[in-house]
Amino acid sequence: MKSKGELVANAMAVKYVLIGTIAVLGLVCLYYGSSVAPGLSRSDADGLGSEGVDPVLGGFVPHHDLDDLFANRERQPDVPGSIPVCDVKFSELIPCLDRNLIYQMKLKPNLTLMEHYERHCPPPERRYNCLIPPPVGYKIPIRWPASRDEVWRANIPHTHLAQEKSDQHWMVVNGNKINFPGGGTHFHDGADKYIMAVAKMLKFPGDKLHNGGSIRNVLDVGCGVASFGAYLLPLDIIAMSLAPNDVHENQIQFALERGIPSTLGVLGTKRLPYPSRSFELAHCSRCRIDWLQRDGILLLELDRLLRPGGYFVYSSPEAYAHDPENRKIWNSMHDLLRRMCWRVVAKKDQTVIWAKPMSNSCYLKRDQGTKPPLCSSDDDPDASWNVLMKACISPYSARMHRERWSGLVPWPRRLTAPPPRLEEIGVIPAEFQEDTNVWRSRVDEYWKQMRAILHKNSIRNVMDMNSNLGGFAAALNDKDVWVMNVASVHASAKLKIIYDRGLIGTVHDWCEAFSTYPRTYDLLHAWEVFSEIDERNCGIEDLLIEMDRILRPEGYVIIRDKSSVINYIRRYLLAFRWDGWSSEVEPRVDSLSSSEERVLIVRKKLWTEGVNTL
Repeated sequence: MKSKGELVANAMAVKYVLIGTIAVLGLVCLYYGSSVAPGLSRSDADGLGSEGVDPVLGGFVPHHDLDDLFANRERQPDVPGSIPVCDVKFSELIPCLDRNLIYQMKLKPNLTLMEHYERHCPPPERRYNCLIPPPVGYKIPIRWPASRDEVWRANIPHTHLAQEKSDQHWMVVNGNKINFPGGGTHFHDGADKYIMAVAKMLKFPGDKLHNGGSIRNVLDVGCGVASFGAYLLPLDIIAMSLAPNDVHENQIQFALERGIPSTLGVLGTKRLPYPSRSFELAHCSRCRIDWLQRDGILLLELDRLLRPGGYFVYSSPEAYAHDPENRKIWNSMHDLLRRMCWRVVAKKDQTVIWAKPMSNSCYLKRDQGTKPPLCSSDDDPDASWNVLMKACISPYSARMHRERWSGLVPWPRRLTAPPPRLEEIGVIPAEFQEDTNVWRSRVDEYWKQMRAILHKNSIRNVMDMNSNLGGFAAALNDKDVWVMNVASVHASAKLKIIYDRGLIGTVHDWCEAFSTYPRTYDLLHAWEVFSEIDERNCGIEDLLIEMDRILRPEGYVIIRDKSSVINYIRRYLLAFRWDGWSSEVEPRVDSLSSSEERVLIVRKKLWTEGVNTL
């Protein structure tokens, strides 16, 4: 018989073994849980306290070297079988334009300067690591061109604009659809008639606003549901229709659902993310912007964006009403624009049209000390990502002096003609032409890969996530699509070439979320985007979640990158439900090939039911 001491010792040994076993099992569970959970960060600030990791919030851990990761497969983390789905209340989430985030983080934006409508992105620990679900009853969008005039009501179940703007014919609820008659605040009889009236005021041949191809790029601020931009498209004019996510919070969502080029943005405190001299015409129809604030800084932002000789079409009570208040505003605005050297070229009924000068001559003739002043010589008018607006006039360079439309040829020749500003980014015309030819061949190959699955008009809204010189978008010009060209913050100077070609685009940092609603693009093209953000230690998984957010169900993703990146992304296709269809090839080597490349094309499934939400 064992002594009492021996029994105690044995009991203690068993106790320690049990504790050790539990500790080992705990570590195993922790390792397994961290492998499969979509959120890898913990934030007590989110109210989680000691309850553990939130499966919805928190950024992924970036992998610093994918080539090394694949050289040793034992180091690869387990990929989850599925990514959690966010609660349906997040079906319209725009992470960097989420006003709830402003309140939760106790930010104090200046409401009078519209700072609360500008980008405020969540820190990594507050990122959503779940897939954004479609609203209940979501349907595949109506295809272009029918979508210009009608969309499914279930896709954007907000009808307050129909009641609020019922007398202006913005939109009409019609059963399970919402119709768009083409009206606007100052064009109740239709945007087409209004556009013709503007062309007539400018005495353009045939009352055609394109004026023989010299008017191509238009900026429509405070665009509503973008009917003005919609009716410019038949004239071969492309508008960047711009509005904030304000009290009319779904207007841009309607515009994109219709298949009209548009984006979220606001004239607040920062420059719009476009280079200088990008537009031939700016338009404001009752856009409710205080143009006189802060020494006219918002009009000076338009001045930066307009090309030499560019027009500002302004339809608003200040232009025609005769009551004392509107007369006072008109007189102040007229005086400001006169000091900016703009001149009235036409004024009729509700509309006035100003023209920007074509040279520096008028600026140099102003009295000393006249405001607004000219910008300093060290100011870069093309810098636009997170750059504060400046209350000064950007003068022309010696080369642009008296060059109407910056010396560009009319559309459509300007799409393929080397623009004068190539010299500013160190590209010679031969390189530009080679880039154009290479992308024409690449796009032909993409379409051959997709031929078996692609249906007529199934693609309308396209994004090129790394636009370079715009060759991808130019190669799609013969298809009935439009392309949002995105220039990296590290290559933003190239965006001026995009606009000089008669295309549109924006500067963006893909380490952050894009300023658009969920489900707004039919095709995303990512050329070397993942390699770039990985080099910057941004999470590849975070970007995949963002791409899924902005991609429409049954939409396509084309990823062109090095093999290690493609291999890594392929492991996530099932989890993201991007396995509706796929194709992978090794493309032919061309002058733009930087390393061993692969092309992966995948299709996102439509999923609405039978998923667990968080």
